[in-house]
Amino acid sequence: MPDARTPAVAGTFYPANPAALNADLATYINNAESSAPPPKAIIVPHAGYIYSAPIAASAYKAIAQGRENFQRVVLLGPSHHVSFHGIATSSASHFLTPLGAIAIDCDAVNQLLQLKQVHQLDEAHAQEHSLEVQLPFLQTVLNDFLLIPLVVGSASAEEVAEVIEQLWGSDKTLIVVSSDLSHYQDYEHARTTDQATTRKIETLHYQNITGHDACGHHPLNGLLLAARHHHLRVTTVDLRNSGDTAGPHNKVVGYGAYLLHETVA
Repeated sequence: MPDARTPAVAGTFYPANPAALNADLATYINNAESSAPPPKAIIVPHAGYIYSAPIAASAYKAIAQGRENFQRVVLLGPSHHVSFHGIATSSASHFLTPLGAIAIDCDAVNQLLQLKQVHQLDEAHAQEHSLEVQLPFLQTVLNDFLLIPLVVGSASAEEVAEVIEQLWGSDKTLIVVSSDLSHYQDYEHARTTDQATTRKIETLHYQNITGHDACGHHPLNGLLLAARHHHLRVTTVDLRNSGDTAGPHNKVVGYGAYLLHETVA
């Protein structure tokens, strides 16, 4: 596929071998504790699988219960390698992982390009792991789906929310925001910081979440603003850090998994 985006972190953040990757994903999802119904949106971490996949799996297990329903995924994550203002689309027609190809909703992407904050910027996607690490999870818990991958640079909550609103769709559209929480504090300070950030997320206080709280604060805040408009409620299904999974306690990265459901009148 000459116009496909190829994996950048297969073999480092997660296994490049399909059988090993499938086995790991099955273990993470089977071990996750979640009995929630399928949500409209999720917030999940994006570190190497040994660190954050057990936490992410708690949200993806709820998605699996809507396997037959979801037909499109809007995936937003922060830019770690390229600095830019706005939101970056890709020119690719497919994104590849060791588990196969995912087709892009090119019509929706082209419509987004009419918004002033949205630009086609393949460089932002080329090495970006925040989106890529979510793809094998999505391939595991969903049937065939179309993908709208968006790397978010420096963008306001309002700019991101406008994009999300355009893509909101029906209950067949799932929104995924990829973000870790605090970075490189000691274990106890990270727990305190991440618990405070979680309270902001649960109460949709997007105005007070900064880069100190979450590396994906730009897409996260946009989702929370849109969630306010649509009266979604947030449930935290897991909150840990790298010290709880596979890392030392002196410098940890925080990970949270959150489900966003429509409220029932």
